[in-house]
Amino acid sequence: MSCVLAPSKRNLEMESPFKPDILKGKVALLTGGGSGIGFEISTQFGKHGASIAIMGRRKNVIHDAVSVLQSLGIPDFQAVGFEGDVRKPEDARRVVEATVEKFGKLDILVNAAAGNFLVPAEDLSPNGFKTVMDIDSVGTFTMCHEALKYLKKGGSGNDSSTGGFILNISATLHYTAYWYQIHVSAAKAAVDALTRNLALEWGTDYDIRVNGIAPGPIGDTTGMSKLLPREITIGGAEYMPLYKVGEKWDIAMAAIYLASVAGKYINGTTLVVDGGLWLTQPRHLPKEAVKQLSRTVEKRSRAEPTGIPASKL
Repeated sequence: MSCVLAPSKRNLEMESPFKPDILKGKVALLTGGGSGIGFEISTQFGKHGASIAIMGRRKNVIHDAVSVLQSLGIPDFQAVGFEGDVRKPEDARRVVEATVEKFGKLDILVNAAAGNFLVPAEDLSPNGFKTVMDIDSVGTFTMCHEALKYLKKGGSGNDSSTGGFILNISATLHYTAYWYQIHVSAAKAAVDALTRNLALEWGTDYDIRVNGIAPGPIGDTTGMSKLLPREITIGGAEYMPLYKVGEKWDIAMAAIYLASVAGKYINGTTLVVDGGLWLTQPRHLPKEAVKQLSRTVEKRSRAEPTGIPASKL
């Protein structure tokens, strides 16, 4: 039986379409930047000239991530990791300040830290709901709040004539509804609202651009393994269309576009990167059956009375 989600066939060695120095001189702090989508963004930012600070809760993950960045040719003076929890304001403040102390400024903040798991609403405890809200939405705001004084135009250590850039990693779950994801749907809806409101306020007052990316299903990520484990991906082809799985590279390229000068006039937008998946619906009838049905219905409608009363004249 076919899997519901089919892997993409992109050449894994595909080169970036951007110049390697497009982010040269920029300093980026990434929460959740040590694994999954966050790490791919860290990697590509580093490959395109940015200095990278990675923040995460697990010290070993952060250490390994920085080591991998260095093995990919990103100099050790260009990449650093800091242990910290976005749910704790003191950690957020410490990591932001440590990043500025290390690199002298802060230009880009990427909020990629997130929590997720499958659970029916009736089995989700208020504490479980709160935990995801705290990581995804409250943690995103906390990081933005602590980074403001460095990101704003003329901010501490910022000698640029413009403000910095904030990128919030969201999702598409809340655009309609999604089974067993009420906690994440609520959290990401809050993230999208935060993105728009900060874009309005901080774009106007501080020349800071704030945008988001809403990834679709991305292969080889923790989120994918949790939301579509092998046990439930087999056997869905009878009632769901076959979708392609995106790659972390796709999200990272979108992030570079938004963070670079190419995206200088984009503010308050959450870019959906899912191949159009969120627009789709299950195909209840095969295409050929629809064609036959359409012909039958059309023929019948022509033969039946129109329903217009006959004239009495």
